[in-house]
Amino acid sequence: MQQIISLLMENKPGALMRVTGLLSQRGYNIESLTVARTLDPTLSRMTITVDVEPQIRAQVIKQMNKLINVLQATDVTEGPAVNRELVLVRVRTIQQSRTAILKEAEIFQARVVDSTVEGFALEATGDPEKLDEFIDVMSSYGDIEVTRSGIVSMSLDNKKLRLSPPVPRGAAEEVLELQGAD
Repeated sequence: MQQIISLLMENKPGALMRVTGLLSQRGYNIESLTVARTLDPTLSRMTITVDVEPQIRAQVIKQMNKLINVLQATDVTEGPAVNRELVLVRVRTIQQSRTAILKEAEIFQARVVDSTVEGFALEATGDPEKLDEFIDVMSSYGDIEVTRSGIVSMSLDNKKLRLSPPVPRGAAEEVLELQGAD
């Protein structure tokens, strides 16, 4: 069963490898993975969709929270959260179907990002089930090519992460000097 994990982690080399290594060592299949830095350039937000049994979900979160560079791992599978995915679909079709494609795209709130005489490139966002339907509808109009981003998720829990501010360079040495002066 799919588990969606949201990680807040330090934006450092090797952090992604540690997370994916933990999952692959335990035989969990990563269905999707998205990662980008946050407003704080020293932190990144990672969303992982992984195929695990429901009874071991809590164990996976505990293992993630023990990793170096991981500040917080949260299971957002069933809790209050917004989950979205982006899909780009290129549809090659005959001229007579172009109006119908545009109407279908409007129904799914997709937008045209490119148009040629051969067809369209469309962009849609939403929950994965909605995007699956969008892809099915577009495939009925001709040859399609699909690229998906993977799920991004934001928890709607009221819990706020409390992090201590980073110690500026040089300040740690000053503290050690002061402690040594006692």
